[in-house]
Amino acid sequence: MTPELVLNNGVTMPALGLGVFQSPPEETAAAVETALNLGYRHIDTAAAYGNERQVGDGIRRSGIDRGDVFIETKVWVSDYGYDETLHAFDKATRKLGVDQLDLLILHQPATDRFDRTVAAYQALEKLLADGRVRAIGVSNFMRHHLTDLLARTEIVPAVNQIELHPYFAQPDVQKVDAEHGILTQAWSPIGGITFYPGWGEQRRNVLQDPAIAAIAAAHGKTPAQVMLRWQLQQGRSAIPKSTNPGRIAENFDIFDFELTAGQLAALDALDTGIRNGPDPDVPRTAMFDRVIPED
Repeated sequence: MTPELVLNNGVTMPALGLGVFQSPPEETAAAVETALNLGYRHIDTAAAYGNERQVGDGIRRSGIDRGDVFIETKVWVSDYGYDETLHAFDKATRKLGVDQLDLLILHQPATDRFDRTVAAYQALEKLLADGRVRAIGVSNFMRHHLTDLLARTEIVPAVNQIELHPYFAQPDVQKVDAEHGILTQAWSPIGGITFYPGWGEQRRNVLQDPAIAAIAAAHGKTPAQVMLRWQLQQGRSAIPKSTNPGRIAENFDIFDFELTAGQLAALDALDTGIRNGPDPDVPRTAMFDRVIPED
């Protein structure tokens, strides 16, 4: 069984999940079904990924009881605002084919329209109070975004999902999350989600790092497995993405070894401070205004 993390409202969440960012809709249902049959019990998707319907299909095809699967999804910026976000919940649950979400988070801080971000979070608070979601949170929020949000809302986010891998560990965001009892969740946890045109042309492939390769060899594991173990051993959630059945299985096979304190420190020391994904403080109007379909 996957280790579970206890969120700040007492809800438990499997530490390791399957991410479906950039998973083509036609491959997503099979990937979700494969993951659940291998033992995963946490699936992370988003309205902006365009594959919520296929995630729901995969869950049903797996035969795993809905109550045993932790479903996490995200509200896109074009649906920010109080009433708009309540409607975004309706769209998401309709596509997923469920009545309740385990975790619903805001996808971006959207600093160019932060009043709408706050209103969207207030809608999440309403959904939580009504029992339609079990936990709420945010994604890509830096320290100053969290400070501004907490000053204007009532409920501390349960989760902050951020880009986090050995080359970009965001220690300050991890620190502020810990200060408020917010669980840090890593997207791109092995540094593999790097296709962001216009960002990070000089990026290096974390999977080819010699220090990580040496640690992997010492344990008879792959670099990806070492990075995922690094995430979980330090108390974070990780949601590696793959549609390849072999890699989905490999990413789940991380519970039979343990990194030493020295190995954890060596991985921590690889941080470059350079993100692969876009800067959350930079407005992306065309992308933010993208309309999420009703069905």
